[in-house]
Amino acid sequence: MTLVALAGGSGKLGRIIRTVLDETPGYEVTTVLGSASSPADIAGADLVVDATNLEASEKIVREAIARGIPALVATSGWSAEKIAEIAPLADDAGVAVVIIPNFSLGSVIGSRIAAQAAKFFPFAEIIESHRDTKIDSPSGTAVRTAELIAAGRTEPVQAPNADQPARGELTAGVPVHSLRRPGVIAQQQVILSGPGESLVIQHDTADPQAAYAPGIRLALAGINGTTGVAVGLDNFLELS
Repeated sequence: MTLVALAGGSGKLGRIIRTVLDETPGYEVTTVLGSASSPADIAGADLVVDATNLEASEKIVREAIARGIPALVATSGWSAEKIAEIAPLADDAGVAVVIIPNFSLGSVIGSRIAAQAAKFFPFAEIIESHRDTKIDSPSGTAVRTAELIAAGRTEPVQAPNADQPARGELTAGVPVHSLRRPGVIAQQQVILSGPGESLVIQHDTADPQAAYAPGIRLALAGINGTTGVAVGLDNFLELS
């Protein structure tokens, strides 16, 4: 039995993760950390699952590494710089830290398709929409998508007038526009443009529980064979 310390279990994503853990054989949630909890409360767990905010997440992940406990991180906002800070700590400790910007299989596949297609278009921009209660922007999914697009190119994305605030936030050189509004759960559009044509790759989340559960189970299974830091659910999908 894998004993789980769940941080942020009362949040929207935390509640979904809790349901999946309760329904998955071999896992038992023994500790639920809230805003008043100490990172040290993860002591005794075999696995830490974190769905908090970036400030709390950093402390929890560092505590997990120090204790040699694998951590599955569902918290948004982990930048490449933040990940680079903890990567050597996880490597030295020989412990897994798996950071998942989005548990939706469709979103992950859509981002990979966008990264492949972006090689053939000089312009790329991302528009992401989430409910008005989402605190951070751009979303972790948009950041991950922009990083994948940038990593797969030999030339930077063309982003004219990128110094103007209305052009969006440059993330890995890709303009990202964040919308926060009621009536939407999650949507991402990657707009690729070249001479005489455009390609739009869009993903919509309609039911988070149904959309995220398969990815959560996949990450839980995948972390067992992981050491060091891994970013993205695509690490556990057979994508070429």
